[in-house]
Amino acid sequence: MSIASPHIVEMPVPDSTGIGLKACHYEEILETRPDIGWFEVHTENYMGEGGLPHHFLGRVREQYPLSMHGVGLSLGSSEGLDPDHLERVRRAVERYRPGLVSEHVSFSTVEGCFLNDLLPLPYTEEALEVICRNIGHLQDVLGRPVLVENPSIYLEYNLSRIAEPEFLNEICQRTGCGLLLDVNNIFVSCWNNGGDPEHYIRQIVPGHVGEYHLAGHAEKKWRDRVIRIDDHGSNICDEVWRLYDFALHQIGARPTLIEWDCNIPSLMTLLQEAGRADKALSPGQEALV
Repeated sequence: MSIASPHIVEMPVPDSTGIGLKACHYEEILETRPDIGWFEVHTENYMGEGGLPHHFLGRVREQYPLSMHGVGLSLGSSEGLDPDHLERVRRAVERYRPGLVSEHVSFSTVEGCFLNDLLPLPYTEEALEVICRNIGHLQDVLGRPVLVENPSIYLEYNLSRIAEPEFLNEICQRTGCGLLLDVNNIFVSCWNNGGDPEHYIRQIVPGHVGEYHLAGHAEKKWRDRVIRIDDHGSNICDEVWRLYDFALHQIGARPTLIEWDCNIPSLMTLLQEAGRADKALSPGQEALV
């Protein structure tokens, strides 16, 4: 099986739309070579030494720019980063030389127990110091800056003292990392907790943003109210598309990913969603000064 060379040339991710690379689409992508700007993969899916995933990703990587998006480092953990997991991430990044590397503003590890979720942090100075220390460690090991993604929030901590946009801006300022601005997460979090998503975006420093994510979400009834659940399992709703247009006006064009991680549709459906995002990107809107 073909294995990606550790000396592969890095290809920058363009300010266009990408989609997630899913196993069910491997062969169709290689056969048809769709007109798409780039692909994203979850880093943890490619941390083994060999096998079919590496075979197909290596071939796709020869033709398209790549972003690697991690879900398991637990950047917000006060215990620091797991050295074994971090080393496997480093090897995967070295192997494929992605144009972008990203992770989440969240935690998932407590006293050695791994929780299969991206749990939100309390927005306090202590939590800020912890995550900045961990991001600095990650960037030192990788030898490159990373992007960190804003979470989807269903409950807010009473002890939080810093607004989320300010928390994210401060992370970027202190560590030199960038921000992966998930527009769907902003909409979901603001809906669930009574925030204003446009006000949220206005607070973000445009120069920190290196990528956008767009995704669908589910609606659940709970105690006579609707809760929005960030499940990445459906088409992007009109409200999120409008918020994306607003973000483009406020911040400017950036690489934009269509996320779809459950109820995986046809490749054609993903490309159609990507085409809609490309139309929004095409005017080349400039960021506000």
